[in-house]
Amino acid sequence: MIRKFDFLVIGSGVAGMSYALQAAASGKGRVALVCKTSIEEANTAKAQGGVASVTNLEVDNFEKHIEDTIVAGDYISDPAAVRQVVENAPAGIDRLVRWGVNFDKDEKGKFDLHREGGHSEFRILHHADDTGFEIQRGLIEAVRRNKRITVLEHHFAIEIITQHHLGVEVTRRTPDIECYGAYVLDPDTKKVDTILSKVTVLATGGVGAVYASTTNPDIATGDGIAMAYRAKATVQDMEFVQFHPTALFHQGETHPAYLITEAMRGYGGILRLPTGEEFMQKYDKRLSLAPRDIVARAIDREMKIHGLDHVCLDVRHKDAEETKKHFPNIYKKCLSIGIDITRDMIPVVPCQHYFCGGIKVDLNGLSTIRRLYAIGECSCTGLHGGNRLASNSLIEAVVYAEKAAQHSIEHIGEYAFNTAVPEWNDEGTMTNEEKVLIAQDAKEVGQIMSSYVGIVRSDLRLHRAWTRLDLLYEETEELFKRVKATPDICELRNMINVGYLITRQALERKESRGLHYTIDYPRHAYDQK
Repeated sequence: MIRKFDFLVIGSGVAGMSYALQAAASGKGRVALVCKTSIEEANTAKAQGGVASVTNLEVDNFEKHIEDTIVAGDYISDPAAVRQVVENAPAGIDRLVRWGVNFDKDEKGKFDLHREGGHSEFRILHHADDTGFEIQRGLIEAVRRNKRITVLEHHFAIEIITQHHLGVEVTRRTPDIECYGAYVLDPDTKKVDTILSKVTVLATGGVGAVYASTTNPDIATGDGIAMAYRAKATVQDMEFVQFHPTALFHQGETHPAYLITEAMRGYGGILRLPTGEEFMQKYDKRLSLAPRDIVARAIDREMKIHGLDHVCLDVRHKDAEETKKHFPNIYKKCLSIGIDITRDMIPVVPCQHYFCGGIKVDLNGLSTIRRLYAIGECSCTGLHGGNRLASNSLIEAVVYAEKAAQHSIEHIGEYAFNTAVPEWNDEGTMTNEEKVLIAQDAKEVGQIMSSYVGIVRSDLRLHRAWTRLDLLYEETEELFKRVKATPDICELRNMINVGYLITRQALERKESRGLHYTIDYPRHAYDQK
């Protein structure tokens, strides 16, 4: 089946829905919003802490936010991307509010601002401790109301379409690769539809499922990055995988692990060993409010030194009622497993959380493939550099969604549907009965990445990961050619592609920088093998 939409948006988090709403408002054509599962399930909804934006001009300004971002990114952020996001953040907040998103305010009616690790001022807008969920809720309602947006839930994008599918040889040196849409699996018919578009936008989120333990939902398998890479788009900074220092340590919860927001440390939470001893003074003068890469490595080292499976976050010294008011969902979650955070320390452990690399894009969110944009976590704008500053991700998605919408709306009149694109050919393939192989291989990818490409790396570990991923790649590609496309085999392909890219680019970086830390190129005196 062939379908046509002027704008094809793959992914329904804050980036995808923000773009879809603006594209629809332009009146330039029909918009399709492809959701891998339901429209409610996205990384956005898991974001607890908030959105970073300069709003209190009495003490804060753009230059402070820019400096904080560049310092946290270990001085390899793209200055133009940083300035674009920071200076457009307030307008992005206004846009979210107009779409129906609510942020907490104080008794004077001003935004109730939090402070998080790496920020020099209080500039984090939030909605209690479920900001991402509130943003997702507001945008979903706006999308549902919009008659120009067709929401395709439980549809799985398999490949983006380029000249390659027309029989043209496409390499990474081909200068004029174009995107004509995507092949998308329809859950009802079990057939792969051809969706032609004038503009295609990847907003597919992160890669957390590539690791054994992550705060991301299970659907975060790096699909957009893998599809773009196979289509010969440029990807960069894949080695910069952010591990959140404080996921709730609870046996059995790995996908997703429950996040203890950084705002809790901004609120005054102190990291301690289970004995009650503080340790961050050994690693950074900012103590528990140091940037995430520093805190995660410090916790990792303390766990190894003392043979621990977790450390603790302590807010017992704070007012109990205030704690429950600020963090109602965390309080409820911890209480469900027998921990009263007003009386007990919270067991925490580092966990894969965010991805700073991805599909390389320019200031308009345009990839190296014409007519293909990437926004949100699957993109690499250069904002984050070597390490993302807390709460910069949601606002990046909002700002780049606007830039991509403006640019694509301006140019969509130059494009036409490519009706020469052939339909998906699965003739001769069979129904896949080897589900156990796929499930086991997916589990093995997570074990490989967590063991060898985690918080602390070495060339030996990385080469071992590469060897094992290469074997999985060969086996999976052979299976993919023989069977009909299903979400599980496609996700496995994507996970292996992304794991390979992270490993390869980690090997290519011959230094410890930001989130990429290797014992072969140590940076600090306290680093240990």
